[in-house]
Amino acid sequence: MAPTLAYLLLCQLVLYTAVASKKECDRPLLSVGMDTDGLQRVYSPGDQVVVSCKRGFTPSPGLRTIICTARGDWTKTKLKCLTKSCSSPEPLDHGDMDFEDITYQSTITYTCHEGYSLHGARTVECLADGQWSMQKPKCLPVTCGLPPIPTYGKITYDRRFSGNTTMFGFGVNYECLPPLALIGNERGYCSANGKWTEPPECKLVTCPPPTNITNGYMTSDVNREHGYKETVRYGCNVDYMLDGPVEIECLSTGDWSEQPTCRAPCKIGITKGRIRYNGRKMWMKDFQQKMFSHKDIISFYCMDKNKKCTYEMSGQCLDGNLKIPECFEDPRLIDQFNSTSLPAELVPC
Repeated sequence: MAPTLAYLLLCQLVLYTAVASKKECDRPLLSVGMDTDGLQRVYSPGDQVVVSCKRGFTPSPGLRTIICTARGDWTKTKLKCLTKSCSSPEPLDHGDMDFEDITYQSTITYTCHEGYSLHGARTVECLADGQWSMQKPKCLPVTCGLPPIPTYGKITYDRRFSGNTTMFGFGVNYECLPPLALIGNERGYCSANGKWTEPPECKLVTCPPPTNITNGYMTSDVNREHGYKETVRYGCNVDYMLDGPVEIECLSTGDWSEQPTCRAPCKIGITKGRIRYNGRKMWMKDFQQKMFSHKDIISFYCMDKNKKCTYEMSGQCLDGNLKIPECFEDPRLIDQFNSTSLPAELVPC
């Protein structure tokens, strides 16, 4: 009895050892693009799994079946899942495309240039069958209706056209019927949003009677209100110089444009010596004008410290003020008879 029991125990031990030596396999680790749906968490030795590719991937030729071995690992498969690609997109006329790839699930975003509107899908996707989700859109020119005409105004088109629509960028010029003033833009355009730019208004604008200017006059009796764009001319009294525009204009704001100013002449405070004026030397006693006009430039002769040579210093008449350089000395009467001692006659420094 004892030998028989021992033999049974030995058989059970061998059977247990044989079964225990077979390991289970975990869920197989598959490559990118392979379908993992329906896989179990654990498999027994000898179990088989047929591997396939996900949607959007193309299977390569080769063995697709893998087997769980007694060692607890899986046999190899030669299957490779390659990402499907869609056709290369054609350029979009009058627009741009933004994309990084043309493989499955990649997208293309379309935009149109200014003045063109997108007709069709803005974004398309590469589908699992290798086709794009939508057809390529089109960029069509933006159109506007006819431009609005201001009340009491008129418009001039840039070019002839037919129908009741105009294209992006098409322009017009606005005018107002006299004596109305055009308030706003003189030009209008069909803009990128399909609307015309804001039209101007035609309004009656008047400016108050213009005022006179000091040491000057207006060229006619104009003591009345003036309409938009009417003008008035100014002049200056004898010896005064007009600084600014000869003519002022009534603006669309109801104000006059900037008035000119009459600038005073300069009287020079020396009676002797020589100066350079209008490019030539002259004695002060021979200077017939006795005064200089506004903005005139006069050069004075100065001697160096050793009184051996001369140099020029300039002064400018500015509205009645002429500053004589400090280095200038009014020559004595005796110096005028000895001309070689005058600054103007010495050699240049």
